[in-house]
Amino acid sequence: MITQEEIAQFRAQLRGELIEPGSPSYENARKVYNGMIDKKPRLIAKCADVADVIAAVTFGRTSGLKVSIRGGGHNAGGLGIADDALTIDLSGIKYVHVDPTANTVRVGGGCVWGDVDHATHAFGLAVPTGIISSTGVGGLTLGGGLGHLTRKLGLTIDNLLSADVVLADGPLWSPALRRIATCSGLCAAAAATSAW
Repeated sequence: MITQEEIAQFRAQLRGELIEPGSPSYENARKVYNGMIDKKPRLIAKCADVADVIAAVTFGRTSGLKVSIRGGGHNAGGLGIADDALTIDLSGIKYVHVDPTANTVRVGGGCVWGDVDHATHAFGLAVPTGIISSTGVGGLTLGGGLGHLTRKLGLTIDNLLSADVVLADGPLWSPALRRIATCSGLCAAAAATSAW
């Protein structure tokens, strides 16, 4: 069982908010797209940047809490949140940078596809994605990513050029990954940024 002192030390490491049951923002922070999901995590770390993700992954590992990762919060099964767990919420890591010269886009782990579509369409670009704009970028990509452009351009994961990933033991891993075939568990789910 984690102590209040350990929670206070964890909170001091974060730029984002650490939410506990009883906090005014707790009920809203634990909601996901599927309103039938009613899970109650022990802590919700609303990460503001990669340093927060590293701190949260490290705390999750050392505290013994189960860990769930929430990107866009769209998963129908509610897998981004778990009872009595540490939820690492990436929704605050939200940015989209389009490079029209290289025909690439780099996005934060909290983005949904509507964010990406809005930014890329201004340059006449599109990423092969799913069909619902409120779907999280990370979850759809790691699940393969099937949509209207799949027949012509392949799955979303087929078009992923690189990803910054916080490994389960804490460090940031940021190689230029080409044609990622698979990623697994916490390591992949805690991806802070991705590029197509």
